[in-house]
Amino acid sequence: MSTTFDLGVSAAVPVAAWGQARLLAGTTSGRLDLSRHREVHGLPRRYDAAQLATALACVGLLGRGGAAFPVAAKLRGVATGRRTHVLVNGSEGEPASHKDRILMRLAPHVVLDGALAVASALEAGHLTIVVQDGLSLASMTAAVRERQDARAVRLVRHDHGFVGGEVRAVVRSLSGGPAAPPGRRVLPTVHGIDGRPTFASNVETFGHIALVASLGVDRFAEVGAPDEPGTTLVTLLGDVPHAGVLEVPTGLPLAALVGADHGPVLVGGYHGTWLPRASELLVSRPALRAAGAPLNAGVLARLPQDTCALGEVAAVARWLADESSGQCGPCFFGLPNLADILDQPAVGRPMLPDAYRRAGLLPGRGACAHPDGSAGFVRSALEVLDEEIAQHQAHGHCGRPLRGVLPTHAREAP
Repeated sequence: MSTTFDLGVSAAVPVAAWGQARLLAGTTSGRLDLSRHREVHGLPRRYDAAQLATALACVGLLGRGGAAFPVAAKLRGVATGRRTHVLVNGSEGEPASHKDRILMRLAPHVVLDGALAVASALEAGHLTIVVQDGLSLASMTAAVRERQDARAVRLVRHDHGFVGGEVRAVVRSLSGGPAAPPGRRVLPTVHGIDGRPTFASNVETFGHIALVASLGVDRFAEVGAPDEPGTTLVTLLGDVPHAGVLEVPTGLPLAALVGADHGPVLVGGYHGTWLPRASELLVSRPALRAAGAPLNAGVLARLPQDTCALGEVAAVARWLADESSGQCGPCFFGLPNLADILDQPAVGRPMLPDAYRRAGLLPGRGACAHPDGSAGFVRSALEVLDEEIAQHQAHGHCGRPLRGVLPTHAREAP
């Protein structure tokens, strides 16, 4: 990949860019302070709410968290005024994903530029950034202290796991409640922090808002796919050409990132979808969603042949069950039961058809999308791991060790 250059290492995670970096521009020597950030990115334009929404609509910016919701539509759905909150969700709770942490550690002022641009456009009286890990919090704290315009920014350590990091769970926690989603119909844009209108999105989304404000619509759209201009951050792991966090222009072939070899590919992380192969898919959110494999938070993985693939899936299923907030039946009963079933083939009790059936009963019944995403991860794995499953059903194992390529460790130490 001759167009790739190293951007250094953060917390043992390799970081690189395919072509010209944007979000990560200037970070070849490490973290950008405010002075260096301004040399690289300049001063962003100031927009009112209507102008900013128009600019974001022109570039078709989609959220970089999970739902890929049009950012302009979300912005237009939030009332302006001092009661309004802006929330930057940096609680990156999936062990396989590192992109938001990398951005906060290496380019914190890109995140702040985007957050302050939204707060200014909405005339918001409150701006909160929640961060899960200590390294990212230290970087963001130092960045806030460097800026006169960030004096009112509130930084909050929020380490409540995968489901607890879902945006509505974060909003509920910041409002004095438990870090658990309040239900699918509760929208932060209407009923957010302390019951007030809240514009909330993840760290990378605010980074792209900053790029629109600094580059302008035309320059922003000079790279990337027509259906989703610009770049995106992805976390690559497993048997891939370049593992780590990579900033790439949208529209690249999926095979260019995960390799052209045959074999299952995970798109979208632990709420994602297993595909039998990379095929001819392109890395853009509209294209992948149309193919039934949403990019979600940008995790792409291919398992090496020397690990037990079914064991990797079972380990993630167990982790997903353990991460449940336990407030509804599909999570409290369904996910642990599904994980129990997946553990059994490893000891010679093939019950995978039952696992497939039970996974199909979970979507649409929980208080949040955790059962849906977890079930989709398991069902799609069972659909593509047919050779592996046949070996387990015949022998009780595949003969390969479980190497833990898909991480299920606890969140990073402070």
